[in-house]
Order: sequence, then C-alpha cells, then structure tokens
Amino acid sequence: MVGSLDLPLPRNLFSILLLQVSMWGADSFLVIGPPEPIVAMLGADTMLPCRVAPAMSLENMELRWFCSQFSDAVYVYQDGVEQAGEQLVDFKGRTELVKDYITEGRVAVRIHSLRVSDNGMYTCFFKGSDFEEAILELKVIGLGSGPRIFMVGPEGKGIRLKCTGKRWFPQPEVQWKDARGEKIPSLSEDETQDDDGLFQTEASLIVTDSSKVSCCMKNPFFGQEQVETISIPEPFFPRTSPWKVAFAVTLHILGIFVGAVVFLAWKEQQEKKRAQEAKEEKEKESKAKESLEEELDWRKAELYADWRKEHFEAVAITLDPETTHRNLVLSESRKHVSSIENVPQNNDAPTHQGPEESETIFSVLGQNCFNMGRHYWEVEVSVGTEVGPGARWALGVCSETVKREGWFVESPEKNFWVVAYKEEEIRALTSQPKSPLLSQCPQKIGVFLDWEAGNVSFYNMADGSHIHSFTGITFCGTLRPYFSLQGAGISVTICSASGHTENYPDSSPKTSVTHLRSFDMGVPQEANSLLPPKIVSVP
Repeated sequence: MVGSLDLPLPRNLFSILLLQVSMWGADSFLVIGPPEPIVAMLGADTMLPCRVAPAMSLENMELRWFCSQFSDAVYVYQDGVEQAGEQLVDFKGRTELVKDYITEGRVAVRIHSLRVSDNGMYTCFFKGSDFEEAILELKVIGLGSGPRIFMVGPEGKGIRLKCTGKRWFPQPEVQWKDARGEKIPSLSEDETQDDDGLFQTEASLIVTDSSKVSCCMKNPFFGQEQVETISIPEPFFPRTSPWKVAFAVTLHILGIFVGAVVFLAWKEQQEKKRAQEAKEEKEKESKAKESLEEELDWRKAELYADWRKEHFEAVAITLDPETTHRNLVLSESRKHVSSIENVPQNNDAPTHQGPEESETIFSVLGQNCFNMGRHYWEVEVSVGTEVGPGARWALGVCSETVKREGWFVESPEKNFWVVAYKEEEIRALTSQPKSPLLSQCPQKIGVFLDWEAGNVSFYNMADGSHIHSFTGITFCGTLRPYFSLQGAGISVTICSASGHTENYPDSSPKTSVTHLRSFDMGVPQEANSLLPPKIVSVP
C-alpha cells in the first residue's frame, strides 16, 4: 500500500487527463441557439429553436427548456415523451415540441398565446452521455391603442394638452412635435402597468400659440410608431387683443342663444371628427400589426434554409448553350456542365494552351431571366480527388449585359454577385479581399434571389447553414444564373425544382474531339470564341 503512493505524481496526472480527454471527445457535442433575439407579437405563437453540432439524433436525449433556473421548466422531453410534471404552471397547455427534424439534431418548443410574462431569457439544455446548453432571448412586443390627445383646459398663458396610450409593451417612447417636425419636451410623463403587465402612458404639454401639435408613441425595440395630431384655433388661447374684445362684446349681445348654437355645432363636429379618427386609428393599428407579422416571418426564414424556402419560388434552371464558353461541355439535358479539361484528349486534340487562353474565365449563363420576385435554385458541385493547381468554380447571378469575353472581374461593381471555390476555400468575390467563408467545399449549394429586397444569399443545403449574403443591392435590368469552371476535376449539376439531381458520368473521348477540332480548321482563336458552342450528349 505504501509503495503505491511513491509512483511519480505528474505521470499519473497525465494519464488521467489523457483518459478524460479521450472519453470527452468520443460523444461531445455543442448546442446552438439563434444568434439574435426572437421577436414575437403579444398573443401570437412563437418557437424557441435549438440544434446540435455535429448533427445527431436527439430522440434518446433529455431535452429541457427552462427560464432563470434549471427547475423553472418550460418544457421537458425525456425517454421519448413529454415530462409534464416538471413544467411550470404558466406554461401548462401552452407548449409543444416541434420534432420534425429531431433525427437531424434540430428541435424547437412552440409557445402558444404569448404573454408579457413570457418575455426574457431562456436556456435549452440537452443531455446524453454528456450535456450542453445554449442561451436564447425572447422579446414580446405589443402595439397598444393610441396615442390620443385631449385638451385639459387653459393654464397660465396657454392650454394644457394630454396624450394617452394604453396596452403597450414594452413601455413606449413618447415625443411631442410642432408643425415643423421639431421635438418639444413633455411637461410631465406618467406610466403605469395593469394586471397583465401592459403599460399605460400619459404625457402633458402646454402650448401657447395656435398651431398643429403631434404626439408620437414608438416601440423602443422594433421602431413601430403611431402618431396623433391636433390643431388648436386661436380663440381657445387666453390672450387680450382687439379681436377678442370685439368678440366678447358681440358674444354678450347675442347672449346665451348664439353661444348654445355654436356649442352644439362644435360638439357635433367634434363627434364626427372623433369617429373618423377612431376609424383611421383602427386601420393604422391593423396595418402596423400585419407589417410587423410579415417582418417577423421573414426574420425567422433567414435563420435556416429550410424555412427560407417556404418564401421563395423554386426554379428549374436550364443552361444556355449560346452563352457557353468553348472550353465547357454541356449535357444534352442542359443541367450539367464541366470543363473540357475533364475530358480525356486523343491525338487529334491540341495539348498546349497559349498564355491568352490561360487568362480566360470559362463561364456559362442560365436561360432563365429574372426582373422581379423571389426565386431559388440548388446546385451540386463536384470537386475531384485529383484537382490540378488553379482549379476553381464560381456560381451566383449576374446582369444579362455583363462582359464575359477573355479576362474579366467577377465582383458586385461589375454586376456579378457570386461565391467561388479555389485552393480548398470558399470566398465571396468582392473588390476588397475578404477572409474565407468555408474551409470545405459544400456538396450542394442553394442560391436565393430576392429582387425587391436587393438580396442574393447562399446556403449550404446539406445542413441548412448560411454561407454569405449580398444585401442592399439596387438591381437594374435582367438577372441570369451564372456559373464558371476552370481546371480538371470540376463539374456543376443543376438540381431539379424538387431538389433531386441526375447522375452525369464523365464525358467520353469523342466529346473532347468535337470541341477541340475547331482549332484544326484554321479558324483564328479570337473568331473561334464567338462561335456558338456545340451541345454534347453525355451518356
């Protein structure tokens, strides 16, 4: 027993640490939540999504969503069923597990009929042989009624106005403005919360001259605002003037009868005005809620490609043979393109490329044209195991009128919005060099074009992750799908609109001869680039 204590301590510690690291690395995973807060309307439904990396099945794990403490369970999934006994009372009957992609490592908890109390931070906790967690933030917003402006009465040398709004969340920002749009500080502000946690706001102001005054209430998080404007006529202000003296004498002469007539007419006008304002206010509130719900749906779609596809139209892309470079080979279906360097050459084909040819980008356009709407298509890229130096591909969209002869620059300034693969790295092609987006070549890439929003986005369709987006673009003219290839071992296949691809074997030696014999016919190289390419049938 004593001898066992004399073993070298550092060596024992190293062995134990090595064993723990090997055990940890075998089943370790990472839980990932949304990178931005989840924004949802009060009373609507929303989801709290989480996923694991690397992707794996979660069916046999313990999945738990909780609030501030581990015991404050929002939803618990264990042994393949919901564990309702650990759930907080506030969430009973309002939550469910969305597990359509549970075998791929993606799940979410849907919360129905959002309340103010649902606003805050959440944690999703996944436990198998190991455990990990991720933090999520849910922001619940409510656009209340108002603002409404009331004249309280004369005060000092002016008139006191009161602006009120009800059932807002979070607390709205209140701002008075004059007829020129300049801000006026409030005399006082008062906020209260009702039993549902919604804010009621009241702000006061004293105006001293006749003009239009506006009261604006704005949601501080999402920027949605509502405005009410009032115009106060001169007779309401307590000032001494010749006109007021004459009016007072006249009013005294006419007496109570004229005053009653004026009051009744004014009251009828005010009632009509209030009824019209109430109608306009209801319409504004309805439009604001619809706009907000559309924006929330779109933000959700930007998180994952599977959800984004629901908002875009799938397009069956076909390659245009009239735009194909002579060093590229199209399949008979016009869904597959490869570099001519992929095709074995026979003795009749030239084996040397001049310096001008080596500086040429080999490209082809899709026949489809876009000048409105939202569209997407998927592309499978094949990179051989023995690609040569300089092998590259690029794909995306470009303007129909871009220059593609000889050497040209693929960048947004030249109306190209593409990502490219070269030297085992994926980069976005811009005028300013950027760091690599990926260190591996995705097998299938999705291209999403939103014409009205000026957005071109690329996604790895294997796991639905986002690669890159070009945003804030003002498109002019017609856009077309764009592809360029260079080097042996590179080919591109257009997926069908249903998401499936066809199998295209390598071209035969006869195909190579068909393209290269144009050099043996005495046609100059410059003229040869203008000849339309031949479509080669690929068995």
